[in-house]
Amino acid sequence: MNAKDKVLDDYGKYQRLIARLLYLTITRPDIAFVVQVLNQYMHSPKTSHMEAALRVVRYIKGTSRLGLFMSSNNMSELVAYCDSDWGTYIESRKLVTGYIVKLGSALVSWKAKKQNTVSRSSAEVEFRIMATIVAEIIWMKGLFNELGVEVKLPSVLELRIAVQLELRLVEKSNVLPRHI
Repeated sequence: MNAKDKVLDDYGKYQRLIARLLYLTITRPDIAFVVQVLNQYMHSPKTSHMEAALRVVRYIKGTSRLGLFMSSNNMSELVAYCDSDWGTYIESRKLVTGYIVKLGSALVSWKAKKQNTVSRSSAEVEFRIMATIVAEIIWMKGLFNELGVEVKLPSVLELRIAVQLELRLVEKSNVLPRHI
């Protein structure tokens, strides 16, 4: 640890800033991942973490005039995209998964989360995120029905190619993964 990257004397200022940034992620999906990363250092923040948090604040100020546009065209189809990142947390071997859900062309739900468990294969990861996003789609369909917005089924779920590749390997080896 170098002299510049020392532990902050006052944790409270960092913690309050991260709490405010977490609140902003409700309406700002573009900062969700970085705030999730910064949130992990609440117990012992360093100078570099505070500098990164302040950089996020500068980014927010510079993009405050940007927003999400909700068009009334093609608002009947829920489309979801999800992905995972194996290389982010090498020390813990945990990965980050994320998804977005759009109603027509409007972004209506998003999440980036570090997983609680270590996965054994990319297919297992993709199945987990798929189960999460299917639950989100079902909940959102119910919400939109309550609001009087008709949503067509089936909804579209876009996954990476990893599941297909993993399943091809399983087919060739004739061994089924018992943990999925």
